[in-house]
Amino acid sequence: MKTELHRLPDSELEVMQAVWRCEAPATRKEIEKNLNREPPMAATTLLTLLGRLAERGFLRIQKEGRGSVYTPLVEKHDYLSSQSESFIRKLCGGSMTAFASALCDSGLSKEEIEELRQLLKENRL
Repeated sequence: MKTELHRLPDSELEVMQAVWRCEAPATRKEIEKNLNREPPMAATTLLTLLGRLAERGFLRIQKEGRGSVYTPLVEKHDYLSSQSESFIRKLCGGSMTAFASALCDSGLSKEEIEELRQLLKENRL
């Protein structure tokens, strides 16, 4: 059984997604650039969130000169897999049928449903 990664609060997940878009290790400026926010997140807020992510075991912070660099310790795919498994177990009672039904009722287009069907058929999921 895989280790379940705890769900990140939205603000931390937003920062973690920016980290995943960077080439590791990333500087605060590179992460800030990948946040794609208007208005930009304050540098102090970003540093606080990066510190929290490090405390949770999602990032490694290394001092480099006068600044720091940030390396993800959790891969995006692993986090998504863990959260998907948790979602199915907690909200759908572990039922793939309930999950598939909810997914289809979520407003997916016919093209998106067909793409999912094709991925399943090709065993690419």
